[in-house]
Amino acid sequence: MRLVLIRHGQTPSNVLGLLDTAPPGPGLTELGITQAALVPDVVAGEPIQAIYASTATRARQTAEPLADRLGLSVNIRGDIREIAAGDWEMLDDEHAVRGYLTLIGEWMAGRFDARSPGSAGESGHDVLQRFDRVVHEVASSGVDGAALVAHGAINRLWASVRAVNLPDDFGAEHALRNTGVVVLEGDLVEGWTVVSWSGAELDREAAPDAASAPDDDPFDETIPVPGSP
Repeated sequence: MRLVLIRHGQTPSNVLGLLDTAPPGPGLTELGITQAALVPDVVAGEPIQAIYASTATRARQTAEPLADRLGLSVNIRGDIREIAAGDWEMLDDEHAVRGYLTLIGEWMAGRFDARSPGSAGESGHDVLQRFDRVVHEVASSGVDGAALVAHGAINRLWASVRAVNLPDDFGAEHALRNTGVVVLEGDLVEGWTVVSWSGAELDREAAPDAASAPDDDPFDETIPVPGSP
């Protein structure tokens, strides 16, 4: 089957560079609405028979145009919400942003016990296991393809770590801009292979997505991975 991971459209917090991870969060900007409207055309060739979105308002709003085009309902699942920033939530300073990105880099290096700070923080094990639960549900449902409308950091992490054809730190250097898409193919037995990342095949450098714009979004930044050159 095909898994189509879609990052939500632009939000005010993306523009401001805030670590805004807690649901439900803000809705889309005008540009974000435009980006979401283009998603059905971007994924038109995929056999999408089910649509899932996180509990974040921005994910649901991004999923709606695709659902309308395909005549499907949007299944809301909290387990594909963004990686919790914990005590860094809603901060934009360099210490917080570096801390958040460095944490994800630790996970990409296999150090899954590391946690985001505070009572709302979570470990790499927590994040991967909750996303896995939704993937297991989708793959067990019998559909040929499904779209999961989620978030930049969690999509980069899960696709990199779970794909059998990528190094675990692939997502560190390959960002997903708003409405960026990762397409995977496979199943629960053989595992998942990334077919394309941000519209680019894996033998080419991932390219920026259409209708994206420069901003201070921390979720677009390179993730530092321990031991990388």
